[in-house]
Amino acid sequence: MPASLEPLDLGVHIPYHFRCPISLELMRDPVTVCTGQTYDRPSIDSWVAAGNTTCPVTRATLTDFTLIPNHTLRRLIQEWCVANRAFGVERIPTPKQPADPALVRSLLNQISSDSAPNHLRLSSLRRLRQLARDSDKDRSLISSQNVRQILLPITFNAADEFKHESLALLVLFPLAESECAALASDSDKVSYLSRLLSHSSLEVRVNSAALIEIVVAGTHSPELRAQVSDVDEIYDGVVDLLRSPISYPRALKIGIKALFALCLVKQTRHKAVAAGAPAVLVDRLADFEKCDAERALATVELLCRIPAGCAAFAGHALTVPMLVKIILKISDRATEYAAGALLSLCSESERCQREAVTAGVLTQLLLLVQSDCTERAKRKAQMLLKLLRDSWPQDCIGNSDDFACSQVVVVPF
Repeated sequence: MPASLEPLDLGVHIPYHFRCPISLELMRDPVTVCTGQTYDRPSIDSWVAAGNTTCPVTRATLTDFTLIPNHTLRRLIQEWCVANRAFGVERIPTPKQPADPALVRSLLNQISSDSAPNHLRLSSLRRLRQLARDSDKDRSLISSQNVRQILLPITFNAADEFKHESLALLVLFPLAESECAALASDSDKVSYLSRLLSHSSLEVRVNSAALIEIVVAGTHSPELRAQVSDVDEIYDGVVDLLRSPISYPRALKIGIKALFALCLVKQTRHKAVAAGAPAVLVDRLADFEKCDAERALATVELLCRIPAGCAAFAGHALTVPMLVKIILKISDRATEYAAGALLSLCSESERCQREAVTAGVLTQLLLLVQSDCTERAKRKAQMLLKLLRDSWPQDCIGNSDDFACSQVVVVPF
């Protein structure tokens, strides 16, 4: 049961016909199939997506996969929720209906028509973007209508207003590898995207960074990836996005995705350091959500692998305490990246070693090597313990001759 319905276990009885026959949970978006049976939309969608062609209840063949919203039943369920709110039942919201394929085709025709009035084309772009944001299913429907082939020329060749609206819609869809390669190999298009990173509109800047990330991550050729990441303005723009107010979280999310993709290109990581990435990453780490925090820590570890990056992170007073604090706190991946970054920093700086010990790294590492964390994380922790052995306090258990870490063989990192 959804979290909001947990109090139902205290005695509230859900009427039988309000439950989905598949999930047995309260229906939030009841739809009726061609056999007359009603199911919750996500449940029947999953049933059909798994390759089933029969009605789960009647076992009759589904001759038509159209799902018809059961508005009457939904309203009854909403009324029941309101009547039982004293028991902790929350009213289910009215669901948004899936996009009509005919409407999507009409909007795309208007967008691609040179003879259509400009205000209509612009309105169609905005309407299609709203549909694409509504649900994964709507995005899939729009993507199946060759939307990328329509949007790519507009994004780079139309008037500015059309370009920006088209870009905002384009970044909602993954590009094929061939499309990424074509963009990456076109220096004019790359330069255009890099210029957009300094646009007065934050949304335009974010969308430009999003497309750059899609292109770099989707290009298999190391040469083409290096060609894109070799543009100085790209690093300056992407790092600047990470300075955006926390009230615009999409800027942080897109910014760290783009920076991580760019830093995977080893030969241009120094450009990220020159753009000020180390200080920004340390200062904004606490503002990232879990997945983005993992990317940020992975980027920190990548930049610590080059001398300039290691020096920049070592020069920030919060780097080492922050990395120590993160161990075993966010996720196994985050722990691995933090341990790897600390290993690089402490290998290059005795001051970082002392800071790490002062911050309590020894306890963290001893817990880590006994945890269920990844083997790579444990190996890095063991190497770091060995490296810090001379910095251990005299009364630390780690100074004992029988401590297993004394047997660790250092593996090249």
